[in-house]
Amino acid sequence: MAVTSIYKSAAGKQAVERRYRETLARWPVAHRQLVVPTRHGDTFIVASGDAGAPPVVLVHGSGANASMWMHDVAAWAREFRVYAVDVIGEPGLSAPSRPPLASGAYVEWMDDVWQALALPCAAIVGISLGGWLGLEYAARRPQHVASLSVISPSGVGAQNRAFLLKAGVLLLLGEWGRRRALRLVTGGRELPREAAEPLMLRFRHFRPRMEPVPVRSDADLAALTMPVQLIAGGRDVMLRSEETRDRMQQHVRSLEVIFLEEEGHIVAGQNAAIASFLRRTLAATVKGLGTGDWGLAAHVSNLPAGSN
Repeated sequence: MAVTSIYKSAAGKQAVERRYRETLARWPVAHRQLVVPTRHGDTFIVASGDAGAPPVVLVHGSGANASMWMHDVAAWAREFRVYAVDVIGEPGLSAPSRPPLASGAYVEWMDDVWQALALPCAAIVGISLGGWLGLEYAARRPQHVASLSVISPSGVGAQNRAFLLKAGVLLLLGEWGRRRALRLVTGGRELPREAAEPLMLRFRHFRPRMEPVPVRSDADLAALTMPVQLIAGGRDVMLRSEETRDRMQQHVRSLEVIFLEEEGHIVAGQNAAIASFLRRTLAATVKGLGTGDWGLAAHVSNLPAGSN
């Protein structure tokens, strides 16, 4: 896949990446910027927190990058080694490769990320498409996932086709249409300017994925043996969030649910709830490992370094 094919133009790609690098320069805690090789291309990661702390891998949604976690990472990095990963084929600094979601390639990709970071086991926090990726990896590689927190995950409840058609029309209406579509996604809540402007820039120049997201089977959900946290909003216009909640309650054996009736697809203010879940579930995993058995610090120190 050509380097610029996920963008509408080479100039647009440069504009998005320049803004992203400017944002990364304001990362709120000490960190390292890593690039690790995978079978599906190089993957960019921002690593924060003590290298010997329990690891947490953050997986963003479609049309996003690691910068979406900037308001969360300062709190989480006090207790955990946090890896904010740029998903391949999205507007970050990872490879532009975009294999089909149903191909199994994303399990291979995450296998390679885990291996490069020397992670025997890690917690995953994923949102939207990142939630789908977290569910996919946890169902296929449960031995590598200590716990899973998913916010508005794709592929459990059905997609709202009517919204997708409406959003497609709005995105053709320039800046006004993009802002209107964003307000629908947030449940009518205005995003802070520092969050909204980079998002508008990305969708001005980026070509989002158009393929349907594969729906998780009941067997996939039943295969989740680790603790799982679901956070969803009752006003999610993109996904049938009640169906997501009901299916996961029926099939996931160890599930905690936070269902907020007035929230949309982007659910705000859940930093502390996720931290509490990670603290409780990772504590149980740590008891089964000796001190330092996360196997992280020595390996990560040999990876390419970024600033700070």
